[in-house]
Amino acid sequence: MSGRVLLVMPTSTYRAPAFLRACERLGVEVTMATDSPDGPPVGPAAIPWELLSAGRGPLPPAIREVVAVVGVDEASVLPAARIAARLGLAGIPVEAAMATRDKIQLRRALEGTGLPQPRWAAWSPDHPAPDLGFPCVVKPASGAASFGVIRADSRAELLLAGARVRRLVGGQATLLVESYVPGPEIAVEALIQDGELLPLAIFDKPEPLDGPYFAESIYQLPSGLPSADQEAVVEVLDAAASAIELRRGPVHAEFRLGAGAPTLIDLASRSIGGRCSEVMRFRSGDSLEELILRQALGMTLPDLKLEAEPAGVLMLSPGRAGRLVSIDGRESALRIPGIEAVDLTATPGSLVAPAPDGDRYLGFVFARAGSPAKVRAALEAARASLVVTVEA
Repeated sequence: MSGRVLLVMPTSTYRAPAFLRACERLGVEVTMATDSPDGPPVGPAAIPWELLSAGRGPLPPAIREVVAVVGVDEASVLPAARIAARLGLAGIPVEAAMATRDKIQLRRALEGTGLPQPRWAAWSPDHPAPDLGFPCVVKPASGAASFGVIRADSRAELLLAGARVRRLVGGQATLLVESYVPGPEIAVEALIQDGELLPLAIFDKPEPLDGPYFAESIYQLPSGLPSADQEAVVEVLDAAASAIELRRGPVHAEFRLGAGAPTLIDLASRSIGGRCSEVMRFRSGDSLEELILRQALGMTLPDLKLEAEPAGVLMLSPGRAGRLVSIDGRESALRIPGIEAVDLTATPGSLVAPAPDGDRYLGFVFARAGSPAKVRAALEAARASLVVTVEA
């Protein structure tokens, strides 16, 4: 099956160019839905998604030819699921989408399954802070890119962290508090096809993420995990997706690899964020976005194996909050052996902030080299050559 696809995306997304390129390469016509009447950052004019997901009122004529609905990032997962349900099209079930958008709902859904997850508690503003022991981690019930995620090593730090997160997301927000899970962190990318989990990639995160904040920096491929550990991660992810009845579409998950089984930190019914998908090169020549569209449109999936060459991406974060003045050194970074691209996405004059107060990156740096060590060295050298000026 092929036809017109509805891409659901917020105006702030990084993901529009990659999905529009994928549609063009596949010869797929596009209608877009967005969260603002001003439309998306690039591409054709869009329909406000509230007109499509509300479940009432007439549908715009442009929707009549749509045969698939794809949410491109975290904010569009739930609207896309609701739109697909309203149109009677195959998509992520609304309840499954809700479970991946609400971290508290996800924790509840996994209770009693025996799957490894942190000890947790919901913390409403009219109740005392929960006692899970220390260290623990406070986070909003929804969000991505480590926005609002703070480690606390004492009750005083927990209270301060809770107040800070509520300033970010709203004073009456119910927060999630989890026991801190030590150990390295990894990310997993997969597709689910008719209930079957199809692993695409396991990303190593070579830099420690110990807190108190958790801004991600480097993702690397292929993973250096032993095969048995990779299989264990995939088994836990498969069981978690089944537990919330997530049977279709892209999956992005985060795990901690402490003692014992891999611990599920987060599960999202979307693909990897930012521009990071560009580091993934499949033997078929397809991009990740093309695979997602092929599945949504009922097209045959090609070889899902990645190219073997080590690769990595650096997510460039601001060192402090303020107004971005400039990012210098791009040409120097591009001359570093192994660096393939330096994609600066933040514009001078924009307000920026590092995690936990911000959820936007300044840009993305991509590298390929003969070994994981050379990839990491290239990315670190590129980071050192980029000079970011932010004025308070």
